Amino acid sequence: MQEIVAIDFESTGSSPGYSNTPWQIGMVLLRDGKICPDEQFSSLLRVPEDQPFNPYTPGRWAGLRKELAEAPALPELWPTLEKWLSGRMLLAHNVPVERGLLRAIFPLHRFGPWLDSLVLARMAFPGQVSYKLEDLCANLGLSETLSELCSNTAPHDALYDAMACASLLQLILQEPSWRRAGLEQLSELKARRPRTTP
Repeated sequence: MQEIVAIDFESTGSSPGYSNTPWQIGMVLLRDGKICPDEQFSSLLRVPEDQPFNPYTPGRWAGLRKELAEAPALPELWPTLEKWLSGRMLLAHNVPVERGLLRAIFPLHRFGPWLDSLVLARMAFPGQVSYKLEDLCANLGLSETLSELCSNTAPHDALYDAMACASLLQLILQEPSWRRAGLEQLSELKARRPRTTP
């Protein structure tokens, strides 16, 4: 039985003198290529009140500064996170972001292997106008399903985006040719740089 954890962080973005810091984490489990909507986790994460957010950072962080100052720091959640992340394949949309945040906070731990829904979507659905997660889900008809799965959230909420990422993978794996490829093989696919014409 193959288990995959879709993970998403919402973060502060970079500001002069401050590193990019996660302020929310969302995760959902897929078992044998299908979302398990009851097996999910989400938490706000501590951001000191004096740490600025990059003004272009999306999400609802502006109204949560007090809650974020009192939320648990990510390392404090390790007893819970370990059960989710250790020994499992991980899924994210644009893996380097989530992988980089985990490595920065837990440098002694190894996570993965990783599946990148951005890489897979570019191969499975060529010619899309946008491969941003929100746009992709809307253009592929996943928005209504996501509204049912995450009725109290919206794009740029970590749990919503983890669920969106999981929904993309579930859609891709409905194609027999993709499912036959095997998850280990899919995890080895890398992003290709678009060709430039002279």
